[in-house]
Amino acid sequence: MIASNRFNNAVNKLYTAFHNNTLNPEDCTQCAVGNILDNNDSWKHMTDIHGSVRLNYIGLVHQNLGRRFNGYTPLELLRIEAAFLKGCGYRLGKYFCHKPDNHKDKSILFNGLSEVVSTLCQLDNMKDVMDCSTIFKFERLDSIREMV
Repeated sequence: MIASNRFNNAVNKLYTAFHNNTLNPEDCTQCAVGNILDNNDSWKHMTDIHGSVRLNYIGLVHQNLGRRFNGYTPLELLRIEAAFLKGCGYRLGKYFCHKPDNHKDKSILFNGLSEVVSTLCQLDNMKDVMDCSTIFKFERLDSIREMV
């Protein structure tokens, strides 16, 4: 499977951030999108609520002009960030925000990154590289055959 340059670049940046302990969902320059955009926080001005997939006026202008940031449209960036926060255990609503107890815990960050990589695959119309169901289905079939 051939991945796009934007996918490869994003995954490499996220991999580096994860292993260098510079991934932080509470910092817009070190979150998933912040790292994809080279630790720039300008993307946060494209929505009014952190974690929302709804563009504000500025975001809509950029989206309608066809602007891309390291290959991603404003709406795609918001989807990536929402996936990261959801994977990290954040629950965001209009009036309520649940945060994980330790947002820098490696297992929490890994869960967030898994969601991000799945979202990146969707955006590029790729098979989800994080989907292990085919592996488990194969193992399950083998174990069933052994039982019979």
